[in-house]
Amino acid sequence: MKTTLIASSVVFSCAVVSMGCASDMKSSTSGYDEGRTSNRIAPASLYDRLGGKPAITAVIDDFVGRVAADNRINGKFVNANIPHLKMMLVEQVCQASGGPCTYTGPDMKTIHAGMQITNEQFDALVGDLVESLNNFHVGEREKEEILSVLGPMRKDIVTAM
Repeated sequence: MKTTLIASSVVFSCAVVSMGCASDMKSSTSGYDEGRTSNRIAPASLYDRLGGKPAITAVIDDFVGRVAADNRINGKFVNANIPHLKMMLVEQVCQASGGPCTYTGPDMKTIHAGMQITNEQFDALVGDLVESLNNFHVGEREKEEILSVLGPMRKDIVTAM
């Protein structure tokens, strides 16, 4: 259970932060139909702007490595099944960013029950995610979108003061 909770924490954090994965891709906002009318082109999804599943997977790999090296939080992942954790994080970020994946793990509250995660530990995890996003040159807009997904999860993850 502890491993599952840790995996979900990381998955959620990655999902929020990883959504900005490797993307300097810009979407067009307008085009012309033979020069006569202006057409709006639908903006690319966050998933597409991040570079799709391969880019999300690369960010998650980097993120999990950072978490493993972070003495502020790595103790929470001692018993984690790392390959499973990475898979769940990729699913979560893929789905949260508008991609074709479906997150198959438990909700954040269930996963983190009894883990006694503090605000400081949550912030450390988010910081590691931001570093991974920066490492892959994820745009500020994409980072903000990812973090806006992660922020509300704090209430379900942080249980210790």
